[in-house]
Amino acid sequence: MPGSPPEDELTSAIVQLKKENPELGISKIHALLMNQYPDWTVSEKRTRKILQTQGLIVSAPGQALSILVYPSSRVVQGLNVQKWTSKVGVKWFDKRKGKGLIAMQEIKEGEVIWKEDPFIVAPEWEIFDLQIRSAACAFCTTPLGDSSLVVTCSASAPGSVCPARFCNRLCLARSAQVHPLLCPTKNPASVPLIKFVRESRWMALHALAHCTSRLLLANQADEKAFSEDWDVVWSLAELGMEERHKYSFNLSGQSEPDRESWKKAHQLFIQAFKEPKTTPDAKKLMKILKKPLRENIETDIFDYNTGFLRGLGRMSLNLEAHGGLYTLHSHLNHSCIPNCSVRHLDQHTALARITVIAKRDIHAGEELFVTYVNPEASYHARQSELQGWGFGTCNCPRCLEEVKMSKDKGADEGLTDLASELKAGLGVM
Repeated sequence: MPGSPPEDELTSAIVQLKKENPELGISKIHALLMNQYPDWTVSEKRTRKILQTQGLIVSAPGQALSILVYPSSRVVQGLNVQKWTSKVGVKWFDKRKGKGLIAMQEIKEGEVIWKEDPFIVAPEWEIFDLQIRSAACAFCTTPLGDSSLVVTCSASAPGSVCPARFCNRLCLARSAQVHPLLCPTKNPASVPLIKFVRESRWMALHALAHCTSRLLLANQADEKAFSEDWDVVWSLAELGMEERHKYSFNLSGQSEPDRESWKKAHQLFIQAFKEPKTTPDAKKLMKILKKPLRENIETDIFDYNTGFLRGLGRMSLNLEAHGGLYTLHSHLNHSCIPNCSVRHLDQHTALARITVIAKRDIHAGEELFVTYVNPEASYHARQSELQGWGFGTCNCPRCLEEVKMSKDKGADEGLTDLASELKAGLGVM
């Protein structure tokens, strides 16, 4: 019979139509809906609201509603997960969700799933300041004591001192993957960039500097090392700065660097790693970077739009809370009721190392999740932060239950903070 369809039935129909016709806007999706379900009475406003709620469109300030863009990612070809653990495997879901990790066996609550050292680490500012004061390891970020094992950067010389100190010779050796291009003695052209990073507190730019340094130095080592590192970086989930700006993806209460800052950062980035301003600095850089990049790779790193801005977008999406970028960890998707937690347990020996632990029993074939947001926050706050990153709407069991409870209470507009009521029933910690 003609009439208004139930909300869940209507939502399912609209989501399916949008999935089959991602290029269509609100009006055309609504027209298709009315064509397929002629007995339904549905306003275009209701169609728009469901598309918004499902994260299928966004509204940019001063613009009409547009099709939502979302982060893209790729599977790392030939990634050897076994180097970290045999308990998980990589799975590609679909273009919208991308990749993720699934359990390859039964995992018990409290079980360590894997430990991982960072691909690169751009530490929190407190740790970074300790590194600048030679009080924390310039590689693993562990605060330094009076140990006789502590060593200094070999490039330091009278009148040209590098503040980098390392826990031991092992950290010093491992730092060769990144440090030479960020060393103020070996590559003084990097100093203005790092100074700008610290003054602007721009974590994504800090991480991109470390990541670029690792790639450029890997290219000097051998083709295999570079290809492996490049595959890791190229496969990271990404949403470029232009997309973030166009669709106003930002976090409430947090200011985003503006276009002027992007351009200044890019200029300093080029000076640090490609074209130093002075001849002496250029000669020092040439001593480190003797082997040129392939032309297409150079474009993908240094071009303002296709390289630099997209690189910043990758760093923004994939950094762990304390500034590390981790190859396997970057595969973990979000849920507001995660089944995994990420901890820094080796605080006296390897602060940057993470340990991934099961929060509950995880069955073979089940996906592993962490939370990208504060799980104690309200529904609106969590959704707002996720959408601020460009991830769309979370439809995890907790969020769906909160929506249902809100409707049951007759809340037509908005949702109140139900966190305290849900803790017992949903196991939110």
